[in-house]
Amino acid sequence: MIFSKKPQVAHIRLSGVIGNVGRFQQGMSLSSHEQIIKKAFNQKKLSAVAISINSPGGSPVQSHLIYSLIRRLAEEKKVKVITFAEDVAASGGYMLACAGDEIYANPSSIVGSIGVIYSSFGLKELIKKIGIERRVHTAGKNKSTLDPFMDEKPEDIERLKKIQLDLHEQFISLVKNSRKDKISSDKDDQLFTGEFWSGIQSKELGLVDGLGNMEDVIQEKYGKKVVIKKFDKPESWLKRKLSSQISNQFSNIADEIETRSLWNKFGL
Repeated sequence: MIFSKKPQVAHIRLSGVIGNVGRFQQGMSLSSHEQIIKKAFNQKKLSAVAISINSPGGSPVQSHLIYSLIRRLAEEKKVKVITFAEDVAASGGYMLACAGDEIYANPSSIVGSIGVIYSSFGLKELIKKIGIERRVHTAGKNKSTLDPFMDEKPEDIERLKKIQLDLHEQFISLVKNSRKDKISSDKDDQLFTGEFWSGIQSKELGLVDGLGNMEDVIQEKYGKKVVIKKFDKPESWLKRKLSSQISNQFSNIADEIETRSLWNKFGL
């Protein structure tokens, strides 16, 4: 029997908002992608695992869980990981990119947004106008913190800011550990403000290692005969059916707005 000696590269695609988007919509999470990631890393005689990322971010917890899984498997299997930013690898999407030993981007990719954000609406005046009375009963004085139907309290905002600063420091530490000497400490005031850049600019800043698309870079590294085996997470028939039905329901307009706002932030 003749065995193929062609280089083998497993390819995973991580796309969409990270975490739960709404009651019926789930974005990327550890539970939704764990099996497909493990399956890709379990292939024999791998030269590398390539991961294409197209995400504006989302849940910091799920971002970190997926990042940690990829790094753990890379170390266990002793396999190199190469990540690729597509349209967007921002915020949690960039955290996923940092799971790569090398990061590449398209010149026009949006990369960065290393920060933490909380957004909501102030609806107190709206419910007054339409004659709705808000009734909230809690045990614990801070249980209704940042309720969108009530006035903001300075102490609530202060608590939120402390949590955000803690999460931001964790994000900064992860990026620095991943990129090491590829970014210089004198750029902290620029890199970690939540700003984002094009692929070309992010290479100049050290956030990515090079420019190029997945197949071109992989062929350049492993030769034209490299075998790229794709591992895409299929959507079930039920999920597709529910998504098409739910997207037309008025009750989910807020979920759709939230999802679109994450993408629109980066001009998409």
